Amino acid sequence: MTAVLTIVGYGFREALRRKVFTVVLVLTAIFLVLIWIASHFVFEHLSGLNAHGFIDARSFAGSTLLGLTMFGTLFLGVVLSIFLTLGVVNGDAERGLLQPLVVRPVGRSTLLLSRFLGAAGVAVAYVFVVYGCGLAIIDMTGSWLPTSKLAPGVELAGGVVVVVAISLLGSIVLSSTANGIAVFMLFGAGLVSGLLGSIGHALNSDTVERIATITAWALPFEALYQDALHIVSSGASGFTGAVLQLGPFGGSFVHGWDVRVWAVGYLLVALGLALLAFSRRDL
Repeated sequence: MTAVLTIVGYGFREALRRKVFTVVLVLTAIFLVLIWIASHFVFEHLSGLNAHGFIDARSFAGSTLLGLTMFGTLFLGVVLSIFLTLGVVNGDAERGLLQPLVVRPVGRSTLLLSRFLGAAGVAVAYVFVVYGCGLAIIDMTGSWLPTSKLAPGVELAGGVVVVVAISLLGSIVLSSTANGIAVFMLFGAGLVSGLLGSIGHALNSDTVERIATITAWALPFEALYQDALHIVSSGASGFTGAVLQLGPFGGSFVHGWDVRVWAVGYLLVALGLALLAFSRRDL
């Protein structure tokens, strides 16, 4: 346990030295200010959304704004996760910092799992704080909250943990720069697939929806994000719910316990592959 805490502390100090937290905190502050401005003006002009009474304007606005908040939270959480893990193996090995840490009694598996726990712990705490701030902003400006408040945040945190595992695996086989680019591109592919799913549903295209679904299952962080959106929008019914399903921040097409169980299995496999690859890597 002492070795684990020591390595976690080392990773934390390294992130501070590289000013990772400074960058993320600045981006977070800008994001939350923009969410507050958007929420303030949207809820101030709700009458323009309540066309002929067909749409529950407050639920529609709140769900969409919370979906946007969740998107930003996931994005910033992924940024933090990548910054914390992109150079865990190859980056530290190139700087000569890794070799002294993997000798007995620490070992490679302890080092890798400790870095995972440290990065995942920081990223999960960050996601919950930002998501909570977003909920508070929407509640203060529009007096609206979803039926389920905690579950979407748990889903977002789970998605970020999956990204931590993927980035950790990539750090073993790729350079720091290549790993960062690769994980960001995977994240972008997941977001595009979610947008394709919304477009396919609006156009009634089974092929596009099927492609989006397969991609979401291949990248479980996107599936968990979509499941979180489903939880938020599931409280809306009638025409309001139908309209929400057409938007990128209010609808989802991959959700349920199958996705959650798959994400846990995916995470364990990614960690297993990372341990296997690290054990065979020549330092």
